[in-house]
Amino acid sequence: MSIDKSLKRKGGMTRTRCVMKRSERILKMMADGKWSDANSPYGLPKTRVIKVAIKKKAKKEAAEGDAAAPAADAKK
Repeated sequence: MSIDKSLKRKGGMTRTRCVMKRSERILKMMADGKWSDANSPYGLPKTRVIKVAIKKKAKKEAAEGDAAAPAADAKK
């Protein structure tokens, strides 16, 4: 049974997950070379999701602030 649209939260699953799904863990282990076809898909070790930090656009804001300063000096 599904949840009615009016009861769903807007941001649903916006936070970072702490572990991967089984299929994602197997793909990660394959990429790292730790997986073979003889391994069982059950009882896999937990693999943390690497949190990607997004840099803020500080350079753009700083550039706008630097451009505004000379303009303010010119008005004097």
